[in-house]
Amino acid sequence: MDEHRVALITGANRGLGRAVAAELHLRGLAVVVTARRAADAARTAEELGSNVRAHQLDVTDEVSVRRAHDAIGHVDVLVSNAGVLLDAGTDPLSVPLDLVQRTVAVNLLGSWRLAQAFVPDMVRRGWGRVVFVSSATGSFSVGLFSGAPGYSVSKTALNGLTTMLAASTQGTGVLVNAVNPGQTRTRMMPAALQRPEEAARDIADAATLPDDGPTGMFLRGDRAIGW
Repeated sequence: MDEHRVALITGANRGLGRAVAAELHLRGLAVVVTARRAADAARTAEELGSNVRAHQLDVTDEVSVRRAHDAIGHVDVLVSNAGVLLDAGTDPLSVPLDLVQRTVAVNLLGSWRLAQAFVPDMVRRGWGRVVFVSSATGSFSVGLFSGAPGYSVSKTALNGLTTMLAASTQGTGVLVNAVNPGQTRTRMMPAALQRPEEAARDIADAATLPDDGPTGMFLRGDRAIGW
């Protein structure tokens, strides 16, 4: 991978996002660590080492995203990792809809807002990689998980966004895919067995696909899975 490629990762101050930032840094990319709090992003960037920048970015805030875009400049790789799980243990008939609304605001609209800000530049430059961190809980082929309905629906919608953006950027040099990293031990899922560093490799692979790589796919490891 060209060492001049710039990769932006959202929610990169801890957990899976931090592991993805570290993995892409190891692969030679210039990494931009973003987080809702500037201090969290700065601390993580310092820990990761040289050629790592930090920037405050709240995916739910249009002004924050616009400022980040203006400050960071061009981005070659966009990893939309920031996400929330707020409604675990509920069901579709009783889940508070404000929790669903807040979940969709981050998991779907936050990713969409990022894409609108950064992907047009990729298209103009003729090269880009976009990775949305999704989940099997939002897959029709697996079966949506009704025990976290807002989260599951937000990931189903994110998968739909993936296919639309892939179609709209077809032939431009931009590849857009969703990745199902599997259950990963993070603050969101502390009992999971897989370490963030393991899951990060799959996401980094999708972020560094060759020019003849797939687009519009739901990836799990080195294979495509059903939506």
